[in-house]
Amino acid sequence: MKHTLKYIFSICLLFSMFLVKAQDSTVTKEIAKEKTKPVTKPAIQQTKTDTVVPPKTDRYGLRVGVDLYKLTRGFYDKDYKGIEIVGDFRLTKKYYIAAELGFEDKTTDDDRLNSTATGTYIKGGFDYNLYQNWLDMENIISIGLRGGFSTFSQQLNSYKIYNANPYWGEQPSIASGQKYDGLTAGWLEVAAGLKAKVFNNFFVGFGVQLKLLVANKTPDGFDNLYIPGFNRTYDGNFGIGFNYTVSYFIPIYKKKVIVPEVKKNNPKK
Repeated sequence: MKHTLKYIFSICLLFSMFLVKAQDSTVTKEIAKEKTKPVTKPAIQQTKTDTVVPPKTDRYGLRVGVDLYKLTRGFYDKDYKGIEIVGDFRLTKKYYIAAELGFEDKTTDDDRLNSTATGTYIKGGFDYNLYQNWLDMENIISIGLRGGFSTFSQQLNSYKIYNANPYWGEQPSIASGQKYDGLTAGWLEVAAGLKAKVFNNFFVGFGVQLKLLVANKTPDGFDNLYIPGFNRTYDGNFGIGFNYTVSYFIPIYKKKVIVPEVKKNNPKK
């Protein structure tokens, strides 16, 4: 009986070892199959958001305004009346065609005579914008050249005769009232100024002009002390002027701005 149990126990041990070996072989085969399978990475879902950026455009049109200095000067200066209309048209990205049209009536009281100049004038030329605007700004810092022409009349109100030996004092003024029509003058001027956009399509500006008189038709017996559009002539052929303007921009058309492509430099490997 003892030997019989020993044989049965040996047979069971061998059978269990056989089962363990078989199971181990099966697991090894399954692992080998898993290793031979191609590994597929999970697909990464990419979300692409397309944003449509509108192309940048520059506005072109006509800007029309008035010189507030000449318009308001008559309120505090009884010897002056005047008005000036200013305008410019954007021709290219930097260049503007510019013009001014005005009327002046100015009485000048000199030491020897009193005269009144009345007439109209026109100036035309161009401006170059030196300012590089950001984004959609339309401000201007400009320098330009003008040619001016004025047609006017001079009225001699009164004058004094020069007395080289004023022992008995100065002679009284002599009333005249003589008027000289058909007078003309022409000049060149360099204009510098700025215009700033304060709100939609409205601009305020300030400008200074340096002038050179190139033609001047004078009346008989005295000189033109004041020329409409040129200003006073006390300093010979040179003059100076300035204006303070408010203007409105009338857009007419637009042009697309071509932005140059930036090339990326690939580093050498």
